[in-house]
Amino acid sequence: MALYDLMLLLDAKAPDERRQAILSEVQSMLDSGGSIVGVHDWGTRRIAYEINHEPEANYQLFQFEGDNTLLDRLNHSLRIMDGVIRFRIIRQKPGGPPVPPSPEQPRPQRDEEPTEGRVAARAAADAPPEQGSEETEPAPAE
Repeated sequence: MALYDLMLLLDAKAPDERRQAILSEVQSMLDSGGSIVGVHDWGTRRIAYEINHEPEANYQLFQFEGDNTLLDRLNHSLRIMDGVIRFRIIRQKPGGPPVPPSPEQPRPQRDEEPTEGRVAARAAADAPPEQGSEETEPAPAE
């Protein structure tokens, strides 16, 4: 059997009971048709672009071994399951590391990044030259 990664993006606004129900259902499907190698909770993170007007999702990574019938059942069930925003199943190369490094900390969100320096630099670049100051022309290239 081949090794796969299943990345689930769950609705961050869904109740905890619903998210736990989804996770337990996925685990039971994986146990019935294959074997689970690892389960990693990456927490709630801001997604790159909004999906269904939701800016955040709860990330869950399952690593498992299985066959094509298990993949078909997972694809079918996850497509119609309420609370699953997106999912992706990726086949791992043989001999690769079984467990990818889990992220230590989520990336800072846009509103947490310092923007003062960028705004000031952009404003200075866009400002018209001061009155009375002469602009020097660059020396011709030889």
